[in-house]
Amino acid sequence: MSHPQAPTGPTPPAPNPPAPNPPARTSALAPLRRRNYRLLAIGQAVSNTGTWMQNIAQGWLVLQLSHGDGTQLGITTALQLLPILLFGACGGSLADRFPKRRLLLLTQTLHGALALAAALLTATGSATLGTVYALCLALGLTMVVDKPTLQAFIAEAVGPDDLPSALALNSAVLNLARVAGPALAGPVIAAFGVAPAFALNSLSYTVVLATLLRMDTRALRPAPAPAGTGRQVRAGLRYVRERPELGLTLVLVALVAGFGMNFQITTALMATQVFHCPDTAFGIGSTALAVGAVAGSLLAARTRPPEWRRVAGYALAFGTLEAASGLMPDFRTFAMTLVPTGAALLLFMTAAKARLQLAVAPALRGRVMGLYMLASLGTTPLAAPGIGWLCQTAGPRYGLLLGGTVSALAAVGTGTLLGRRPRTRPTATAALPA
Repeated sequence: MSHPQAPTGPTPPAPNPPAPNPPARTSALAPLRRRNYRLLAIGQAVSNTGTWMQNIAQGWLVLQLSHGDGTQLGITTALQLLPILLFGACGGSLADRFPKRRLLLLTQTLHGALALAAALLTATGSATLGTVYALCLALGLTMVVDKPTLQAFIAEAVGPDDLPSALALNSAVLNLARVAGPALAGPVIAAFGVAPAFALNSLSYTVVLATLLRMDTRALRPAPAPAGTGRQVRAGLRYVRERPELGLTLVLVALVAGFGMNFQITTALMATQVFHCPDTAFGIGSTALAVGAVAGSLLAARTRPPEWRRVAGYALAFGTLEAASGLMPDFRTFAMTLVPTGAALLLFMTAAKARLQLAVAPALRGRVMGLYMLASLGTTPLAAPGIGWLCQTAGPRYGLLLGGTVSALAAVGTGTLLGRRPRTRPTATAALPA
């Protein structure tokens, strides 16, 4: 299939094409019929299992080096995500301008090298809070390009018809890895320490590189390159500003992510400080959350993306459940409450991401996904240190209560504003901004 060439000069506004009907209910596994998506899913499953092993190992290492200081957990999270806050929109612009598969080969190689460096530093006893901070910051810089590129590349691998199911399946794959990673990390850390967990994560990236290299590039559906060279980020921001449903959804994602999605801090401290669990239970909270997230992802894969206002409804359910988890009397009920919390969270995030991808013009998909990553990950550096401090001073329960309350209130406000706007159908071929 041929693709239109990018214009060489200013392009006049194009008329909006007729909006297609929303994708009907479809098979959750339909995207797996496509070889490129199967390879992508395999690579992501292996890589993210290793990533979650490293996340658990990193959290455990930080608590050891800081003598259990929850504020340090918040700082490491903030440093890892700070580059997305500063440069997230620029990373999306690079995803639109350069071949996405080549960018992923570069970023995944860098991820593997950083994991290997963490393994060597830990194994030799050279790891300090300073080195952990530096590695987190370096990882965040690669994520600036990697995250929006990966999300936009999914659309190239499957096309618009299977895109909602592909996004939901990708979330399911990530959360299956979120279950497998902590489950593997616990025995590995208990038997050998944290260094092998870092090393296994580094090894997992060889699978990602192999799957990317084996893809059939002729079957990919690359978007046309954007016109011009110096105003891509500004064009993406203007595109979102002129479409309030996109902007409101991104604001809601930012508030939920910044205040509500700090489970790497709250679940660890709930296990260690509130319920005084043994080391073997360290990753159970993350596993319970991920089990629910897998269920939510599979449910989302079977249905068409909901209307904009229902996206806010999913956020309201998540906020309510998160606040409830902070009130649980023991670790068992706490972990059980995290299961529906994870399901509601993934229904919200998957629905928001699918709506944004279907509503945006293909040539701006990378930039809008950069803004989505800015909203979903870049807000954490602003809130994570404060959440960590609140958990350390007032108790981890208050971190969950604050996150759930802010998420629920943001959902109510956003849902009200979205409900006042006329309903529009999503289109993946909306006109580019002038």
